[in-house]
Amino acid sequence: MPRPFASNSAQRQLALGVTTRVLRIRIKDKHASLLNRQSIEVNQVWNFCQDSSLQILAREQRFCTAYDLDKLTAGATKEGLSLHSQTVQAISAEYCTRRRQFNRAKLRWRVSRGTRRSLGWIPFKAVAISYRNGQLHYQGRALSLWDSFGLAGYKLRGGNFSEDARGRWYVNITVDKAKPSAAVPQMANSVGIDLGLKELAALSTGAKVEAEQFYRDLEPALAVAQRAGKKDRVKALHAKIANRRKDHLHKLSTSLVRQHGAIFVGDVSSSKLAKTRMAKSVLDAGWSSLKTQLLYKGDDAGRWVRIISESYSTQDCSACGTRAGPKGQSGLSVRSWICPTCQTAHDRDTNAARNIELRGLALLKSEFSVAGEAKAYEAATNKAWLSQAGAGLGPLAEGIPC
Repeated sequence: MPRPFASNSAQRQLALGVTTRVLRIRIKDKHASLLNRQSIEVNQVWNFCQDSSLQILAREQRFCTAYDLDKLTAGATKEGLSLHSQTVQAISAEYCTRRRQFNRAKLRWRVSRGTRRSLGWIPFKAVAISYRNGQLHYQGRALSLWDSFGLAGYKLRGGNFSEDARGRWYVNITVDKAKPSAAVPQMANSVGIDLGLKELAALSTGAKVEAEQFYRDLEPALAVAQRAGKKDRVKALHAKIANRRKDHLHKLSTSLVRQHGAIFVGDVSSSKLAKTRMAKSVLDAGWSSLKTQLLYKGDDAGRWVRIISESYSTQDCSACGTRAGPKGQSGLSVRSWICPTCQTAHDRDTNAARNIELRGLALLKSEFSVAGEAKAYEAATNKAWLSQAGAGLGPLAEGIPC
């Protein structure tokens, strides 16, 4: 369902039947030297923007805008800067955006060399790039990449080039993708998901997905590499851990979206639990990534995906609604219980997933009823408006006198 207060861009996309996605594609290493040189110039422009902003703040007691910085950086490409002029403007806009976001007058300076070197970053706008013959053309240079998405089938928009900790470069590009015409999902094929640590996901169907120990499996090898001072080996192991986790979550989310028409996930907060002694297991589970993947994949496939409050979901009986389950920290060790009212035997996690599913179905029902009432009210209002007599509003009771 469309959001009630969608932006003009979102309304345009809904009307045209397109959706916006950001694709991350790796660029071949032979172009790393070129991108490294340009990233140094990006750092110089960023630092110039910050220095100019601080001077204007001290002299005029106001924060400069991106328009002000564009006037100060105008003509920089004609003076020997190899960056695209649109890239210089994108840096100014990004600097002002981040300054407002973090509500700070001064951001971190971008460092080009040394142990505190900032990772490479080169923004660009849509006019600065094109895709032809399997290569991305940027400033008259053809950049080869591993195009697993088929960029020829997308309308390219703005984005950036970014470097990871291992010195590999990627292009993160925004694209417009046509939304497939999906059939209306069957609400009987809904599923509730309770996220956990021992089981990554307990489904309302009774199935469970075991949590993989991605970090703990490679923790011994990581410790050996750290003690030996092998920085490249440490970076490679961290990348392997992240890639294994990402691959597992992508396969799980894709399977759930293909099998179910409505998906409801508990709103467990990984950021809060990451501050406890369970932080290592919480971060290794990747709850936030899984929820994000379900949301955008469900949107692409025409599924309903909602984040549902899981308050008291382990205590309420999913059969009769009685709140008689295990409570408090002492009840965390109780993994199964019997409802004293209806005598239904419950598995703790499966019962929570069923409660999440019931709450999600109730939420969708209320959303549909509100949408139906709004549509009926709009139709009745239009009918009453058109039934009024007057020029342009409907037929007159009698002709216009001469």
